[in-house]
Amino acid sequence: MPARVAPVKSAERFYAAMTSNTELYKGGGVISTEVRSTDFDQAAAALGEHADNPSAYLALNGGNDFFTAPGLSGVIAYRAAGRYWVQFGGPFAAEADRAPLLEAFLRTAAAQRRKVVSVQLQQSDAELYAGHGFTVNQLGASYSVELTTFGLRGKKFVRLRNKVSRAQRAGLLITEIDPAGHAEAIRTIDAKWLRSKGRHVKELEFLVGELGGRAQQRRRLFLGTIEGTPTCYISYSPAYGSRPGWLHDLSRRVPDSPPGVLEAINVHAIEQFRQAGAGWLHFGFTPFSGLDPEVEVSSSSGMVAWFIRFLAKHGDAIYPAKTQVEYKSKWNPGVVLPEYIAFHKGASFGAIWKILRITKSV
Repeated sequence: MPARVAPVKSAERFYAAMTSNTELYKGGGVISTEVRSTDFDQAAAALGEHADNPSAYLALNGGNDFFTAPGLSGVIAYRAAGRYWVQFGGPFAAEADRAPLLEAFLRTAAAQRRKVVSVQLQQSDAELYAGHGFTVNQLGASYSVELTTFGLRGKKFVRLRNKVSRAQRAGLLITEIDPAGHAEAIRTIDAKWLRSKGRHVKELEFLVGELGGRAQQRRRLFLGTIEGTPTCYISYSPAYGSRPGWLHDLSRRVPDSPPGVLEAINVHAIEQFRQAGAGWLHFGFTPFSGLDPEVEVSSSSGMVAWFIRFLAKHGDAIYPAKTQVEYKSKWNPGVVLPEYIAFHKGASFGAIWKILRITKSV
């Protein structure tokens, strides 16, 4: 019995250390520097051809590196953090090349004495990684709405419709913009949003998108103003694969904006996407949500599963999962899919800490 209790006590001490260094959710992204052009072009092409992860476009964030192997069609996105390589989203590769590309990546990591931890893996990735020596656990879920059948009629959307109406009555004007030409408006919203979160808050990175850089050319950004004053914005990234469409990514509003401004932008964007023939709107990944023991894979860790569920109950200081799920649920997502975290050759709190540090969650 004592041997079983020890990991739980270690996890509680680890959580206490984390929350002593953080206060609130850090939110969105930043105006980024662009990645090296050759890496960007190859990675962007691989995503368009092979990615089936709704959040795959985030792999193009500034600061990421890209791994390729001769003779294999695809790319792996990752970021170095100390002795770890934190890999994002699985191998974006042709089906026949997924396992060989992962194997090549692991050999290269071992040669450089790096440990690999992977985040935002899909179910199709989970067993692949389990078969290659990874401990794999569900970390959360992603939420998606099929636009061809979406509508705001009915009792379940009454509150949503009312919020949108309030924003419209307040004079909200929605415009699709290029961030390069509206940098001051974006900075104004970001500064007010960030100031409202507290003086020690930083901006979340890696698992969310950003504005600027070469990847901006394929995103869409909608700005909301009231009487000429920048009030809110939402950035959308392209989504590829079996459910093509758009990813609802960054969203911010100034603290004193009327209720419903973000919802109004999203309704406006949905109509734009539907008119262009998009089939899906993805609300992306939320850690510590949608947890289900039935979707754990053969190599899961009981200790990691316990710790993730502990964070789901008590981890608002790291990530406001409940708030995020409330917003996503109001759109009645018809598809909720598990997403996973994987540790090569065993899980450790050190690896979890590196992920939290690299995302600036602590």
